[in-house]
Amino acid sequence: MKKNNLQQTLHAYQRLLDVARDLATTLDLDTLLDHIVRLAADLNEAEEASILLYESKKQQLYFQASTDLENAAKMRGIIIPAESIAGWVAIHREPVIVTDVHQDVRFFRNIDKLLQFNTRSIVAVPMFHKEELIGVLEVINKRTDTFTPLDQEVMIILAGQASVAITNARLFQQSDLIAELVHELRTPLSSINTIAYLLQRQGVAEAQRIALAQTIQSEAGRLNELSTSYLDLASLESGRYHFKQALFEPEGLLRESCEITQSMAEERNITLDMHIPPGLPRVMGDRDKIKQVLLNLLTNAVKYNRPGGSIIATIRLEPNQLWFSVQDTGLGIPANLYPQLFAKFFRANPSDPTTPGTGLGLYICKKIVENHGGVIEATSQENAGTTFQFFLPISL
Repeated sequence: MKKNNLQQTLHAYQRLLDVARDLATTLDLDTLLDHIVRLAADLNEAEEASILLYESKKQQLYFQASTDLENAAKMRGIIIPAESIAGWVAIHREPVIVTDVHQDVRFFRNIDKLLQFNTRSIVAVPMFHKEELIGVLEVINKRTDTFTPLDQEVMIILAGQASVAITNARLFQQSDLIAELVHELRTPLSSINTIAYLLQRQGVAEAQRIALAQTIQSEAGRLNELSTSYLDLASLESGRYHFKQALFEPEGLLRESCEITQSMAEERNITLDMHIPPGLPRVMGDRDKIKQVLLNLLTNAVKYNRPGGSIIATIRLEPNQLWFSVQDTGLGIPANLYPQLFAKFFRANPSDPTTPGTGLGLYICKKIVENHGGVIEATSQENAGTTFQFFLPISL
């Protein structure tokens, strides 16, 4: 028996050595978190595993990744109370094995109710790096027998490796974002600097001064838009943004988004219509973030449309899914640009001053939709228009 335990221990430690190399080479945060939870479940023969990240400013612990792909979107962003098992682990920075959660007053039952899942046992360990709490790593329900001290030891080592990898991924993304931001800031700053020089010269006519002042205002607006987009992007890519999951009415959200865009469409003599079927079910998600997606698609449909064109915003009900679409009669997108459509800084016509933008909108939309368990896509025909659509899972 002792020999078998020794062999299991040696095998687990060998696996952890291999894991350390894998985690160190993964710099995309979402991919990394998915890799960590799968390793945790595999190493401990657990039914499920999850990562809860810690937001230090708000002092909140929230779900961010899970091996349960079907329910990951429902779980993501749910705030876990401090008096829960994971909350206790985060506060005390100590691991815990709970062999029967139903006998533990700290057990947070809301997740089981939401997912219709039966949690029996848990191993939860803190993740921290240089005294900074990163979050909590947990495995649920041993497939055979019960969790052991060896399982806890394996989790502690894995959590240490994961903490370093998560910190490195965040730092890499932040440095990458800073480099990109500096590059993007150069153009508007260069314009403002040139205009400031011109305004100091003698003989500049009043009409020219007004035009130059308007350009400064436009470039300042672009800088403001850039900073806002980068803050959104940084919070989404670092995993520090937690989505506020709640049920909302999709019809009301689409009408509200169209009303906000209506005046912008009217200025260009563009008609904006809605197709909404009756009796739509409610959707679980972050209403503000889904509204951000809709507003981005609607404003793009106006900006890249023809004067006198049209836009149709639609909701379509399918089994377990609700589709939102925005169709315009604009210039369309060339087929060779499709692969770049949801990439950072993509703009179909960056040299056109009449359609300003940061090129981050669609990339942020993609991140938001994917964090809700959905997919966003586009179809387009040159000189005929473009349709963007995305779906969200329906909360049953």
